[in-house]
Amino acid sequence: MRILIVEDEALAARRLRKMVEALEPTSRVEAMLESVSATVQWFRTNPAPDLLLLDIELADGQSFDVFSQVEVTCPIIFTTAYDEHAIRAFRLNSVDYLLKPIQEKELQRSLQKLKDMKRVFSGKAAFPMNIEALLQGLNEQRTQPTDLYRDRILVKQGHRMFPVTSSEVAYFFTKEKINFLQTKDDRRYQVDFSMEELEKSLNPKDFFRANRQYIVNYSAVSKVSQEVNAKLKINLSPTSEEEVIISREKAMEFRHWLGE
Repeated sequence: MRILIVEDEALAARRLRKMVEALEPTSRVEAMLESVSATVQWFRTNPAPDLLLLDIELADGQSFDVFSQVEVTCPIIFTTAYDEHAIRAFRLNSVDYLLKPIQEKELQRSLQKLKDMKRVFSGKAAFPMNIEALLQGLNEQRTQPTDLYRDRILVKQGHRMFPVTSSEVAYFFTKEKINFLQTKDDRRYQVDFSMEELEKSLNPKDFFRANRQYIVNYSAVSKVSQEVNAKLKINLSPTSEEEVIISREKAMEFRHWLGE
């Protein structure tokens, strides 16, 4: 595996190279670069590597500037000091992210994720990655304070309406075009919010959009099973009426969300 390291701190770059060589003895570090301009020049004169380890803050700007000057099709693992609320953007649109200071165990997990993704996508190096969506996601996360996440949901029971705190919710689901909230103590209430509205307003640390029908709280996930075609089946508590299946495309994100 040919690897390109882009890191403007010499000590951090040497440490990262040492970890890579220890974890992947057959790999070859093609170069260690420290700036946007050097990275752009390298991609213009060299074939794409099998993996790019890319720091965000470089000597002459942010590494995102690279993407506006040259096409980067190889898998990327970002190394970043962004806070946890920006991390979701990296998780969705790159192979992985590593928070500094980088730990060898975390790097090993990221390299294994790359191997798993290559297997899923039949060994292709250019599996889906959306840099434009990544940048948009980062901007959204920067402007989304955590206190704007919904901590109460107004529910209906007959002619009554009253709030339920988000911490009480096990999951939301859709049945016959009506959306419901299921509490951890197995109470069910109708909600007037769409699933899209709920997904945007709930804290992504606690809730995950499993599929079109379900948004689940991490504490309600009692079991995860591997299905055919790299899909996942999750068991919920309280038990859901239908099987909850996570698509192959969302399986890796779900695993990371759970803390794998």
